[in-house]
Amino acid sequence: MKEGVSLKNFYIITNEKKDPGLVATKEIVEYISKMGGKCVIAETNKRQLTKDGGYTMKEQVPKDTEGILVLGGDGTLILAVRDLAELGLPFLGINFGNLGFLAEVEKGNVEASIDALLADKFIIEERMMVEGSVIRNGEVIANKTALNDIVFARTGGALRILDYKICLNGEPFNSYSGDGLIIATPTGSTAYNLSVGGPIVSPAAKLLILTPICPHTISSRSIVLPECDTIEVEVCKDRNGFDDSMQLFYDGGEAVMLKAGDRISVKAAKENTKIIRIKRISFIEQLRNKMGSN
Repeated sequence: MKEGVSLKNFYIITNEKKDPGLVATKEIVEYISKMGGKCVIAETNKRQLTKDGGYTMKEQVPKDTEGILVLGGDGTLILAVRDLAELGLPFLGINFGNLGFLAEVEKGNVEASIDALLADKFIIEERMMVEGSVIRNGEVIANKTALNDIVFARTGGALRILDYKICLNGEPFNSYSGDGLIIATPTGSTAYNLSVGGPIVSPAAKLLILTPICPHTISSRSIVLPECDTIEVEVCKDRNGFDDSMQLFYDGGEAVMLKAGDRISVKAAKENTKIIRIKRISFIEQLRNKMGSN
């Protein structure tokens, strides 16, 4: 966790389904300008979803940008991170969605949050990311990073049971059959991992979470591993002999189609994501608030 330094030049990415006509976005830009800062809106004609499911590209971000504002929800923020994480800029999520763990600024608190950015009253959290390489016949055919998770799931509407083998640090570990597999970061522990019964982990932790999706056994549970470990998943033919029943998603983006024999090596990524925090509340308090506990 790092203390912030004054931010005045911003780039804003908006999910237009959450802000039709960019009404709120333009109000934010006007307020930042009024307070002595600058904010560039991601160009509408270039902000259409890219082939990887993102909103923008790093080449579109002005060189003097100091922070990325993302208006939407956690999903919009995750897509923006995937597009721009390598720039090393901090992200602030403005929540126009529903349950927001990453996008902490709510609609009614935008101006106060901008004031905090301009007055050095914020902190920056470093969030671990995960990297996955798909290896086919000895060749890497895909290599991407994710902030939340890398997910193995069935193709299309197929209802076939998936079969795969797991190795940890080169050592055979276990074989699974079921609907799929999630390899999540601590940040992603409150996303898909949570919905299938996986553990909730503080985002400050450095570890990997391996959670089977609806495993066809009563003994399979999530496994929490240190960030130095490497998880290797081998895709197997299913019990009917099909070898094309599985696909891979990085943070829910465009699918990578997998075949029997493919090996997917997953480990902690070299880069981290920088998340701006205005509210200095603990993860436990945030969790309590989001879950509606008293």
